[in-house]
Amino acid sequence: MLHFDSDIEQALITLRSGGLILYPTDTVWGIGCDATNTDAVSKIFRLKQRPETQSMLIFTDNINKISYYADDVPDVALDILEYAETPTTLILSNAKNLAKNLIHTDGSIGIRIPNDEFCQKLLHQFRKPIVSTSANLAGEKTPAFFSEISEHIKNGVDYIVRQRQEDTTKRKASSIIKITPDSQIKIIRN
Repeated sequence: MLHFDSDIEQALITLRSGGLILYPTDTVWGIGCDATNTDAVSKIFRLKQRPETQSMLIFTDNINKISYYADDVPDVALDILEYAETPTTLILSNAKNLAKNLIHTDGSIGIRIPNDEFCQKLLHQFRKPIVSTSANLAGEKTPAFFSEISEHIKNGVDYIVRQRQEDTTKRKASSIIKITPDSQIKIIRN
């Protein structure tokens, strides 16, 4: 935890100025920005060379904030998050209060609450949602560890978090579950 507080401080400065961060999560390393800042979101699409029609997910720090970013959140969605034993992303309809270019063309958004001390503290202090997308170019393999992240990605962000750069713990991408306002459930990735 040598750099923990200074990493939080630098990441906050970067996010507040519309910059991009490269940061560890409870799954894989992510590229992040202020999820309410359209220009910052565009920077991630350009960096990843990803079409803006492919939406990205957001992190928020607690279950009570989900309804601020999606309308008509069914109770089953909250139950899934409350009882999930592994990282779980929910795709919810009628996204709101986010950068327009972050919301999928069908109006949905992927939302996850990371179970990670660094992410939780960053989100709590930032007080806004943060984009989280894997640290790779579109179509390329998701890097399992910091050492596998390309120089293109590292050079394209404004701040690289120093936490866990040496960590080689095997981590898996989150499960993805789509839930419609009428509580229909579709598992996208298990």
